[in-house]
Amino acid sequence: MRHDFKTLFDLYDYSSTRYAKRTASQFTDGEQSYTYARFKESCENLSRILSNFGIGAFDKVAILSENMPHWGIAFFAITAYGRIAVPMLNELSASEIDNILTHSETKAIFVSRRQLKKLSEEALARLDLVIAIEDFSFIKHADDAFTCNGRVATPNPMDMAAIIYTSGTTGASKGVMLSHRNFCASVLDSWYAQPEGKRSVFLSILPMAHTYELTLGLLYPFSVGARVCYLRRVPTPSILIQTLKEVRPTTILSVPLIIEKMYKSSIVPTIHGSKFLTYLEQHAPRLLCALVGFKLRKTFGGRLHFFGIGGAKLDPEVETFLHRASFPYGIGYGLTETAPLVCAASPFKTHVGTTGPGTHGVQIRLDNVNPETGLGEITVKGPNVMMGYYKDYERTQSVLSQDGWFHTGDLASVDAKGRFSVRGRLRNMIVGASGENIYPEEIEHVINSMEGIGESLVIQRDGRLIALVQFNDNVIDWNLEGQDRFIEDLEKHRQAVLEFVNEKVSRFSKIKDVEIQKEPFSKTATHKIRRFLYEKK
Repeated sequence: MRHDFKTLFDLYDYSSTRYAKRTASQFTDGEQSYTYARFKESCENLSRILSNFGIGAFDKVAILSENMPHWGIAFFAITAYGRIAVPMLNELSASEIDNILTHSETKAIFVSRRQLKKLSEEALARLDLVIAIEDFSFIKHADDAFTCNGRVATPNPMDMAAIIYTSGTTGASKGVMLSHRNFCASVLDSWYAQPEGKRSVFLSILPMAHTYELTLGLLYPFSVGARVCYLRRVPTPSILIQTLKEVRPTTILSVPLIIEKMYKSSIVPTIHGSKFLTYLEQHAPRLLCALVGFKLRKTFGGRLHFFGIGGAKLDPEVETFLHRASFPYGIGYGLTETAPLVCAASPFKTHVGTTGPGTHGVQIRLDNVNPETGLGEITVKGPNVMMGYYKDYERTQSVLSQDGWFHTGDLASVDAKGRFSVRGRLRNMIVGASGENIYPEEIEHVINSMEGIGESLVIQRDGRLIALVQFNDNVIDWNLEGQDRFIEDLEKHRQAVLEFVNEKVSRFSKIKDVEIQKEPFSKTATHKIRRFLYEKK
């Protein structure tokens, strides 16, 4: 890989020439397949269309679509020619989309027909150009915008490449401004963390509008001439297993929830449902892990060499199993504001509970370290750190110091080998009655380790710790809701959670009550629970 990319134009121009005849992207069924040369040709045509309608350098162009090869073409048609991309997550509501389009002053949008219904009449009226991303046909164009004066420009490293609006756990959406330099630095960091090449085959399962997938799942493979495959449908377990057999990927980027669900809903029941495997679990656990690990690698197609996990903390029990099973998982830590990579541990260099050391070119330090616990706030400095929050100087000032240090708001400790262990969000930390620091994420990991539990959330209410718990399907029969038997069953499960958790946590972290959730928790794109929605209740 070239190490001197300064802008996304450099990256795009180099790869589309160097790997011209290789396949850049396609659907898993082989449709919408593009060589690097044809990919570039399509980008040039799209850029010309944008220019014809007066949309030139530094103008904002949004993308609202499911994952597909055309998503990447739209992104490069925008950014490689000096425009600014505004990627949007499909989970956003119509009002959130309207707010983003207004706040960012977007002039055009690439939108899938499935997402088109979320664009209000007012939003459509404000846009000069609306293009269907499936075939790049016009949905709407303003005749008076056809001026052919949308001049493109070769971007500079410090020019803004994208504004990515976070939809985080706090509910405070922010427009993160990322420059060409930010993206290129993170692409280089990715290569140092996990070298990939032109023979790599990526399977994309995370939203491309999220910085994690955008940088590591689109820009990075493009920079090394790799091939990226996209699913047409939501990656349910059955669809994913069939796809893995067909594609046989070498590289997958994931979030903890995917592998945790696979472990708890498939691997554990398989072990406990077999007398032989149960015997091995009790008497030869290493042999069991080796056997299950072999089967798991085969399920993933047999040539997987990197299963990247990021976006949230991985359950220690699941990670211990992956480690013992010699599964090629890697751990990463980062934020939208850092484009995103900060820490990384490649396969077989991981250490349970840590996110690895800082990546190439990134400086990390812990601020305000507690001498008793060794915990401090992660602060980051490097070419990957954002420009700031769009139209929000005050909020930018609150997290970005004058000398370039970004305050992440995440609490962590660091060991003698420089590996960071993230404990939780600073703003999530609960101060107990005697002044002790309580980290709800740690209590949640204990709750989630209990058999039958899917997810949980620990909050403070009236000075008491409350656990909101959602059980796996079929554990509770909600069809009987309101009946005496149902109420008795619910109380039995509630008491079981209380006893299980309070036996395993410190006296400061004991929960006082359990509330069982019927509906799934509302989550962000990386499957983190939107905590603020439940703290308000």
